Order: sequence, then C-alpha cells, then structure tokens
Amino acid sequence: QVRLVESGGGLVQPGGSLRLSCATSGIIFSANTMSWYRQAPGKERELVARITVGGSTNYADFVKGRFTISRDNAKNTMYLQMISLKPEDTAVYYCSYYSSGRYWGQGTQVTVSS
Repeated sequence: QVRLVESGGGLVQPGGSLRLSCATSGIIFSANTMSWYRQAPGKERELVARITVGGSTNYADFVKGRFTISRDNAKNTMYLQMISLKPEDTAVYYCSYYSSGRYWGQGTQVTVSS
C-alpha cells in the first residue's frame, strides 16, 4: 500500500523558515521522481519543486532561491526546506509522485502570517 505522509507544517512569521518532510512507504522511493505541490484557498494546486532519481531539481519561479528540495533514499523521505517565507506561501503542501497515476499525501498546512 502506497503511503505518503507529510509533516513539518505550521504557523510562521513572514521571513521565517520551515522544513517539510514526506515519509514514504509502499513504493521504490529511490526509483521515483518526487514532487512538492501546494494549494492555496480558492486556487488550483500548483507544482512547487521536483527532484529526480539522480538528484536533479526543478523549482517554480515563485520559490527559486528560497526553497530547496532534497531526498534521502536511505530513509525513503523527501524534504522541502523553506526560507524567507512570504504570506503568499500560505497553502497546504502536498508530497506527490507519478506511477501509472498520480499519488498524493494528505498534505500539511503552512501558514505565513504575523
């Protein structure tokens, strides 16, 4: 059974930092490109960052230079380090991968507010 479990969200002030984690089970983690998406209230879900099997990364323009995606294949876990957070980063952040269909975690809420 595939499981993607996000954690690390919370309330942070503008300019603050958070580190999200995505623990996986039921998949061959090291053989899959992994992604972070987010969805803000009233908006469509959007890609934040992606990391390939080989460790290559891609970022949405709105997070470049502020967010860093990484993976630990030994722990079957993906991370998203977020710095210089802005109120517009407020959203539910989802871990995801694609294998004959897209799989999603349950999401973790990130709220950036003073």
